[in-house]
Amino acid sequence: MASASDLVTQAKEAFIDDHFEKAVDLYSQAIALNPNNPDLFSDRAQANIKLHNFTEAVSDANKAIELDASIPKAYLRKGTACFNLEEYYTAKTAFEAGAALAPEDARFSEWIQKCDKCIAEEEGELVTPSLKAPRRATLTEIVDEAPKESDQVNTISSEVATTAPAKPKYRHEYYQKPEEVVVTVFAKGVPADRVSVNFGEQILSVTIEVPGEEPYVFQPRLFGKIVPANCKYVVLSTKIEIRLAKVEHIHWTSLEFVKDNVVVRSSNVPSGTQRPSYPSSKPTKDWDKLEALVKKEEKDEKLDGDAALNKFFRDIYSDADEDTRRAMSKSFVESNGTVLSTNWKEVGSKEVEGTAPEGMELRKWEY
Repeated sequence: MASASDLVTQAKEAFIDDHFEKAVDLYSQAIALNPNNPDLFSDRAQANIKLHNFTEAVSDANKAIELDASIPKAYLRKGTACFNLEEYYTAKTAFEAGAALAPEDARFSEWIQKCDKCIAEEEGELVTPSLKAPRRATLTEIVDEAPKESDQVNTISSEVATTAPAKPKYRHEYYQKPEEVVVTVFAKGVPADRVSVNFGEQILSVTIEVPGEEPYVFQPRLFGKIVPANCKYVVLSTKIEIRLAKVEHIHWTSLEFVKDNVVVRSSNVPSGTQRPSYPSSKPTKDWDKLEALVKKEEKDEKLDGDAALNKFFRDIYSDADEDTRRAMSKSFVESNGTVLSTNWKEVGSKEVEGTAPEGMELRKWEY
């Protein structure tokens, strides 16, 4: 098995050759062997940026900052990814933190100026004063790909690093149906009384206030208009699920409003709760009911032997948080498939030794 240093060398060569997917894979293998190295997360973030995997890049940069808050390139990469996600306030905060650590690096000031310009354009577009975006809002124009970074910035003193603590950040995703958009904010273990969600005509505002941390605000201007009275949300143990009721049954090409977006309309879908009817000799299928039935059948499916065991592990993995998934992947790979742990604190800082079943001998494959 290759060492972490060998994997890093191969990853850097792949990155130079523009093989960014290979670089991400190699960095991931190196991280599995050395999960407390902030440079590995920071470098994987840059490879993810090249692949336009901006959400993954933000996650990697945040992890690098968590492990070592004195690395300027981690703030640069977090800011770059957030900027491409149109989260300009968050991006600016990251660039300002990096500039405090590396004032001689002109890239930070250039990025801050870009953020200020985009923020000014956003605020000019919001027509409702009471819903004007606060600090760390998101919206408007898609921007060009981030410029290529140069060599790593020199080490900065810990005294300066204390002035730039990492900011809290929650990942969000969305999917949609003809009549609604479902937004998920992945905030684990946040009490319901610490979450505030408000709906405007074309604005969603999510605020999470955790004691001892700066409030998190996610306030996008939405792609289309919604019906605030019909919108709702629920706070779960691992996430906040928000359901936005569309005014028009159109396909949203993105969650947030972007200039020149093409509106894709569905075929004569009326507003309200009435379903469309079409002339046909056969009755119209209730697709929502059919979908629910299929999901129920999958859940209630009775399996035996290895199939039942595999389904059990798949269910655990699909419902698990990020640390649990990392623990399962790391323990399974390092033990040659003989150990499966869900405790990241237990397996994250050491290599997992394989355990052969009774009467068998464990052998490691050499590549």
